[in-house]
Amino acid sequence: MSHNTPLSPRPLHHLSDVQRRVLTIRQLREHGVTASVAAERSRAGGPWQQILPGVHLLHPGPATSEERLLAALLYTASRGQGADGSAPGGGEPHGEAMITGLAALAMHHFSSAPPLASLDRIDVLVPRTRRLRATGFVRFVRAGTLPGPQYVAGVPTAPVARALADAVARLTDAVLVRRLLTESVRHGHCEATAVVAELNSARLLSRPHVVDAVDALLAEGRAIAEGRLYDMVRGNHLPEPLWNVELRLPGGPALGGVDAYWREQAVAVEIDTRAPRQNQEVWRGGFGHKREHLERLGITVVRVTPKKLRETPEEQAAVVRTALIAAADRDPASYVVVLPR
Repeated sequence: MSHNTPLSPRPLHHLSDVQRRVLTIRQLREHGVTASVAAERSRAGGPWQQILPGVHLLHPGPATSEERLLAALLYTASRGQGADGSAPGGGEPHGEAMITGLAALAMHHFSSAPPLASLDRIDVLVPRTRRLRATGFVRFVRAGTLPGPQYVAGVPTAPVARALADAVARLTDAVLVRRLLTESVRHGHCEATAVVAELNSARLLSRPHVVDAVDALLAEGRAIAEGRLYDMVRGNHLPEPLWNVELRLPGGPALGGVDAYWREQAVAVEIDTRAPRQNQEVWRGGFGHKREHLERLGITVVRVTPKKLRETPEEQAAVVRTALIAAADRDPASYVVVLPR
C-alpha cells in the first residue's frame, strides 16, 4: 500500500490534500494504522517519515512549507490532548494555537519577510499555561491572552500586529525590523498604533533599533493618514481647508497644530495617531486638554483616526460636513492666528 492508498477503516477523502499527507499517530490509528506499522513505514528509506514527534509525513522527501505549517500545529495540539484524545481550544482541530512571527508575516504576504521555505523555525503562539517544549523546527511563543486568529489559506495565523511583535522580539537586524514595520502600514496590513501597542505590550520599546524603526513607522503611518484625509475631503466635495497649520492666540502662546482648518467655520480636524509608549493616560490627558482649550475658544475639533479614514471615509466626511453646517448656528469663535506648521 502506498501513501496515496486510502487507509481503512476510515477513508481520507474528507481531508484536503495536505491533510492526507500529514497525520498524527492518533489520526493514523483512526484510519486503521497502528503505531508499530507507522514506525515501520517511517524507517530510513521507507515511504513515510516522522517529521515531528507523533506526526508523520506520508511521503518521502522534503516537506513543503504547507506541510511544515500543518505539522507544527498538529504537533502542538497533540501535545495537549485530554484524556479523551481531544485537542484543547473549544473543538478547533489545532486547539488555540496559531502561527506567528516571521512565518505568519510570510503568510500575510510581507515582501520583506523571508519566504516560508527558508525559515529554520516556525513560531507557534500558545497560551502561557501550555506545557510544551520546542522540538525540530517548532518554536513556541507564550502569551497570557491570545488574539483571535486570522485564517490564511485555512491556517490559523496571528494578526499582523501580534505577528510583528513576536518576530521583532527575536530579530537583531535593524534594517529588517524597519522594513517589516514600515511595510505593515505602507501596504495596509494594519495601523501604526496597533503595531506600537503590541511592541509596547511585549516590552520591546527599550531596544534602540526598535525605537528607531518605530519612529519611521509612525512617520509612515502619519503620511498615509494625511493622504487619506486629503482624499476624504476632496472625494466628498467638502470645502477646501487650510492644511497642516498651527493655531495661536494673537500675541499669545501656541494652541497646537491641526491637520485641517476651516477658518470661516472655526472647524479643525486632527488625525489621532497617538501611540503611547508608556503611559496612555498621560497621552490621553494631553490630547483632551488641547481639545478642550480649542473648544472653549469656540473652535470645533473633529478627531479622526487612521483606521476610520481607511475604513469609513464617507462617515468621517459626514461628521465634518455636519460640523461645518452647524457653525452657522454657533456664536463666533475667538480670533486665532493661523500659521503654516
